[in-house]
Amino acid sequence: MQPVQAPFPAGRFRRARARPATRALTRETVLTVEDLIWPVFLRDGEGIEEEIPSMPGVHRLSVDKVVEAARRAADLGIPAICLFPYTDPAKKTKDCAEAWNPDNLSNTATRAIKDAVPGIAVMTDVALDPYNIDGHDGFVNAADGTVLNDATVEALVKQALSQAEAGADIIGPSDMMDGRIGALRDALEEAGHHDVMLLSYAAKYASAFYGPFRDAVGASGALKGDKKTYQMDPANTDEALRLVARDLAEGADAVMVKPGMPYLDICRRAKDAFGAPTYAYQVSGEYAMLEGAARQGWLDGDRVMLESLLAFKRAGCDGILTYFAPRAAEALARR
Repeated sequence: MQPVQAPFPAGRFRRARARPATRALTRETVLTVEDLIWPVFLRDGEGIEEEIPSMPGVHRLSVDKVVEAARRAADLGIPAICLFPYTDPAKKTKDCAEAWNPDNLSNTATRAIKDAVPGIAVMTDVALDPYNIDGHDGFVNAADGTVLNDATVEALVKQALSQAEAGADIIGPSDMMDGRIGALRDALEEAGHHDVMLLSYAAKYASAFYGPFRDAVGASGALKGDKKTYQMDPANTDEALRLVARDLAEGADAVMVKPGMPYLDICRRAKDAFGAPTYAYQVSGEYAMLEGAARQGWLDGDRVMLESLLAFKRAGCDGILTYFAPRAAEALARR
């Protein structure tokens, strides 16, 4: 049904815009701090905050510093923090065994955060690229360079179980292997981790917007080839809905679209089609563009940050992973 609007001058849209109070009363979409998940990067050491050149204002943090970040997030009302490790290159191997080491960076940080800030949810990443000498999300066949699906899924199960044992509340499979959600759900249930959420990267595109992230986790130089055989073609939309449907059927509790702003149409289609909890990841390239332009004085940093986040909510997202999370929380608190 098309909305009915009285003709001018009986119908004046500017009446509702004329004052802050009436703008608030007629606002259709609201962004709150509870919509935010803060992705943070880990590294070995103590007392370290190491800025990432391609992501100005974002740092790799040692475990003690990430605990401080988790306290800050909780104080700001941010409900969840998501961990991504920068693995020592010496620990990267073809068998990716560091991925399920109970004492790896991600698991160590998870335990430390849950001990110090038990009220904040910890989300972890399931994929092999931080641990893979070949830079891929899965095992690479040495003979022809293909990424092996089924063998990778077996490894992802071990990785996810180690994260659940460490205390992760939300596990985010970002690898895009076929069948991994069902395998992960079965394994978590069998191990008694009934309350661990799976937030599936259901529609993750083979995007050029991930470059700064790969710098942040030390995967840029390692990658051989590209990820187009397992991440989605940016031209496709119907396929995204099929992937979301599959992951929900296999036991995902929530789904994610990645990247975010260039794929708002996918967010809207997924939410309209399934009504499931739907998230977007405002990825490193999106952050770098906005923050870089703001630092040059070309954009009003806080305004474009909040406008970009509101766009995700308007497109149907229930929440957003964003490096802006603490700044956004502070800006929202000032309103």
